[in-house]
Order: sequence, then C-alpha cells, then structure tokens
Amino acid sequence: MRKLRAGVLAGTLAGGMLAAMTFTGMASTSQAAPSGGALGAAPYLYFGWGSPPSPTTVMSASGVRAFTLAFILSNGTCNPQWDGSRSLTGSDQTKINAIRNAGGDVVPSFGGWSGNKLGESCSSVSALAGAYQKVINAYKLKAIDIDIENTEFSTNAVQDRVLGALKTIKQNNSGLKVFVTMPVEQSGLESQGQRLVKQAVKLGVPVDVWSVMPFDFSSGGDMVAMTKSAVTGLKNKVKSVFGLSDDAAWRRSGLSSMNGHTDNAGEVVSVSNFKSIVSWANSVHLARVSFWALNRDCNNCAGIGQGLYDFTKANAGFTG
Repeated sequence: MRKLRAGVLAGTLAGGMLAAMTFTGMASTSQAAPSGGALGAAPYLYFGWGSPPSPTTVMSASGVRAFTLAFILSNGTCNPQWDGSRSLTGSDQTKINAIRNAGGDVVPSFGGWSGNKLGESCSSVSALAGAYQKVINAYKLKAIDIDIENTEFSTNAVQDRVLGALKTIKQNNSGLKVFVTMPVEQSGLESQGQRLVKQAVKLGVPVDVWSVMPFDFSSGGDMVAMTKSAVTGLKNKVKSVFGLSDDAAWRRSGLSSMNGHTDNAGEVVSVSNFKSIVSWANSVHLARVSFWALNRDCNNCAGIGQGLYDFTKANAGFTG
C-alpha cells in the first residue's frame, strides 16, 4: 500500500488526509448517480486546524458554494464529534449556519487517516448507523463523505460494518447522497479498494459516488496524467462491478486531489495542473471533484507560488 497522509512536516493533525499547513524549506446496475452539482464541487475545509479561513469570505472570493468539512470522529466511544472532541452543536454548527445563510451547504466527512474512527469504535452495524444518523439529523444533511483510510480501510470486518451502516442510512434518509473516498494507486484501486466496491454490490449498498485520492504516488512526475490514470482505473472497476456504461460509470466516480506539495517529497499539484484536472473531470462528467485542503490554499501555504484561493476558484469551475 502506498504511503498515506503522514504529514509533510512535524506536527500532524487530529483528522486525516494529513499535510503540513505551510511548506518552508446494492445499488442499481442500470442507473448512474446524478451529477454532483454544488455538493460535488466542495473542497475540504478543516475548522480544527491552524487558522482556517472564513467560509463565507471564501464563498464571496471564489464562487465555491459548498465545503467538505473534516472530520467527524469518535470521542472514544460510538459517539460522533468533530475531531473526536468538539460537540456537534458548538462552534462548528455556527459556521455551518453561516455557510447556509450565505446560500451554501456542507458535506461532513467521517474518518480520515488519524484519530479514533467510528467504524472501529462502534461495535455493530446498527450502532454505527446510529452515529451517522446523529450527524445527519443535527445538520439536516443532503450528503455525507466517508473518508475511509488506515485501519478502517484495511480491516475487512470494519469495511463491512461501514457498508452495512451506509445501507441503513440510505434506507432511512430519502435523497441523501453518500460519497465514499479512499486511497488509490496510479493504475486504479488497490486490493482493499477493489474489495470495498465489490462488497457494496454483494451487500446491496447504494453508494452514490466512489471517490479516490490521486496523490502520494511518487517523488514527482506528471500529476495530471497520473490523476487521469488513477481515476480512469476507478471508473473501469465501477463499470465492471456494477455493469454500467462508460458514461454512467464516470458519473458515479470522483476525485479529491491535494493542492501544492503532497506528502511525498517532490510531488506537486500546481494550480495549472488542478485547472487541467477540473477541465478533464467536466469533460467526462465526474460526479465529484475536491481537494485537500482549503486551509492550504493561500500564498505559499502549500509550498508553491499561487494567489489566494486559486485552487478553490478552480474547484468552483467543476460542473460535473
């Protein structure tokens, strides 16, 4: 398995998809998921990390209308909290209310690389579904993101528990969209990712969008080409497992890139790279494009020369 978000510099984060903030020195086989719309163009924003930007200011400056909020974790029991420590009804809810009052919306993300995962802390499918439902109810959500990494991803029993819980909440929440985000190799899904997609069919879990993180591949290279290769590999697996056409499979696939320097030394996604990735994603009609993370989308925060919110502005151009 490739290296996953261990952090570029010292001082790793409580959530997942880790990176240093600054860089110095049974789903139907005949239907595709609908276009992601505004919720499909939602960069990751982490309120528990450093000095996160005001989301309403970002909305005004970039045109983006939604954010994928990191991360819902366990507080050590089967109880969901932001970073496993902040209540659902505290400051995060105030910020979510402000985003919605400005005409935007949010997609809470469960999991990530680090911290206590609900998939492991909750001992049964029903308990885990209850934890997910608590968050859905708190914010009257239209979509959630399951960022399945680390031991949640590599442990078959936990994979199955997560899938079973997702099946339950899809049955109990009409219209709720479920994004599942996972690691990927340059050629497509690794063995655990392939298992996850196949198990979704076996267990009858209607995941709307399968999304991958196409970075941390190497010490450098053409990140546009490698992203296309990885996501095409995902699409091909979704196509074959679900019995879909190419077009339908693209519309159930997505990606979450990483802006600037990734966790691997020498690997860089430039602003130009990300614009090309978004343009390609629009041309094949992906359901979702995101990146990690808005916290790093400022002057030299990701170790590259760029303007304020350049990646977010590009992400806002994703239409699916």
